[in-house]
Amino acid sequence: MNLDWSVVWTHRDALVSGALMTVLLTVLTMLLALPGGIALALMRLSAHRLPRGVSMAFVEFFRNLPLILVIYWAFYVMPMVFDVQFSPFTTAVVALVLNVSAYNAETFRAGINSIRKGQMEAALAMGMSRRQAMFKVVIPQAGRRILPVIASTWVSLFKDTSLVSVIAVSELAYSAMQIRAQTFRVLEMLTAMAVLYWLMGYPQAKLVDWIHRKYGVKE
Repeated sequence: MNLDWSVVWTHRDALVSGALMTVLLTVLTMLLALPGGIALALMRLSAHRLPRGVSMAFVEFFRNLPLILVIYWAFYVMPMVFDVQFSPFTTAVVALVLNVSAYNAETFRAGINSIRKGQMEAALAMGMSRRQAMFKVVIPQAGRRILPVIASTWVSLFKDTSLVSVIAVSELAYSAMQIRAQTFRVLEMLTAMAVLYWLMGYPQAKLVDWIHRKYGVKE
């Protein structure tokens, strides 16, 4: 087998650009999916049937669909049904946010439900409104409880961004596959892609381990 690892260095700019796009997709998705998850969780915990039903339908729909199917649906179906045409990058962000928001909603809901009712009752007894008690007492405590889970979701999302390469979003996986097709260097490019993902993912995984040790709640 004749290997030529110089192809990796020759196309380093494309690989670095793809890696940066991977990071951008992850950051932007989580920035949108965190408030989205909180909103869905609060709707699910609402005393009113309509927001509770809407949240439940949203979460159960997107949580049980493969992410790759959501990406295809947003890219090919939405333009036909709603006459809205998104760029591949925007489509990727929309699909990722819909998927991750559904998971974040259940994470936040579990965190909020883990707070003892006495905390809410004590806040109400001090004169807070239910809204004030939720945002000043319950959610901050729930945030600490779910931080390790959110961190793990981040690492998972970082790897799942590679799925958007199927709609020509120029992140790391897409860039590597394009170079592979141009150079016919399959082993070299797939190895380079794996190494770059590992180099970016391993420090994040170790950070998640630290967060679990420092902020994990044990009762």
